[in-house]
Amino acid sequence: MTRSLLVPALLFTLAAAAPPALAGEADPAIKAQLDSLDIKYEVDSDGDFKITFDLGGGRSQLVWIRSSTEAYGDLKVREIWSPGYKHDGKQVPVEVANRLLESSHSLILGGWTKQKEFCMLAVKIPVNATPKQLRDAAEAAADAADEMEQELTPGKDDL
Repeated sequence: MTRSLLVPALLFTLAAAAPPALAGEADPAIKAQLDSLDIKYEVDSDGDFKITFDLGGGRSQLVWIRSSTEAYGDLKVREIWSPGYKHDGKQVPVEVANRLLESSHSLILGGWTKQKEFCMLAVKIPVNATPKQLRDAAEAAADAADEMEQELTPGKDDL
């Protein structure tokens, strides 16, 4: 194995073997993956990784990579969230909810969900995803959420 392949392979092995993060703790496997990719991040009070992607043209997009994981049988997944719309905190307007459902149908990764006053694009990936797969999923979430933000709130870049 060449040196250039050794580090990603080692990180993949460590990520697959690492125990899940406890609630409120940052997952050391995700930290190692983001560090290996030179992705700048903050860890929030929940232990999730908060990333701001520069999308060019003066636009940016927030993405959270959750440290906590979920399981169904032998399948273990991690969520990546990116906000695309902010509402009044009560109900998502019917027109917006229908548009998000339509959008979910054509997305390659993820689907729209309501999280407090935000409509979030939620992408679920295997816990043992490689660093490149993690980055690809986070970028896909950022791109799709920003496109929706531009469509639903033209001229704004608040999320």
